[in-house]
Amino acid sequence: MKKKQPRARPTATLDRFEDELAVLIVDGRQVTRRREELPPDAREGDVLDLTTLKVDTAATERLRTEVRQAREQAMKGKTPPPGDFDL
Repeated sequence: MKKKQPRARPTATLDRFEDELAVLIVDGRQVTRRREELPPDAREGDVLDLTTLKVDTAATERLRTEVRQAREQAMKGKTPPPGDFDL
């Protein structure tokens, strides 16, 4: 008999802040929440647990690593653009 895998909690990525709103990406769609509903230390690029609206630090770090690796792969053999850019 197979054991059931625990269901992953629903998450969102904090895309940006617009005045008092936070723009989140959930399943490829943009949704907004009041900025005050999020933790005060939440920043763009963080992954949030939609059940608790807390930052999922492990998922955030995984996402940042994936983005960094994809950027490095895309830039192989190319001259990077000027300026300082980090996610």
